[in-house]
Amino acid sequence: MSPPNAILLSRVSIHPFLPEAGVRRRSGEAFKLVSPFEPRGDQPTAITRLTEGLQTGKKDQVLLGVTGSGKTFTMSHIIANLNRPTLVIAPNKTLAAQLYTEFRTFFPDNAVEYFVSYYDYYQ
Repeated sequence: MSPPNAILLSRVSIHPFLPEAGVRRRSGEAFKLVSPFEPRGDQPTAITRLTEGLQTGKKDQVLLGVTGSGKTFTMSHIIANLNRPTLVIAPNKTLAAQLYTEFRTFFPDNAVEYFVSYYDYYQ
């Protein structure tokens, strides 16, 4: 019998990086954002303020926007500005898959990984 807090590995699905799907980011290589669009509306201000906040160590910042307002696009610019690996956590599998697809599009030359845990917290 396993301890009550044990995670069953058979319920964890790891989606490994596939070499044919793109090129991994090598150490020291910049995050290169690829998009035919430029930030517009409130996005340039949000990108500048959030980037500066992270660079100065501000821990609590919020990017708030309605559906389709370009939050992922805005965050992609911030990731490129900071040039640092980023962990994005989504509350469900559907949103995780959507974010993965969008980040792969914005960063085709960098590693974008996708992990979904099937561990049921409420067992």
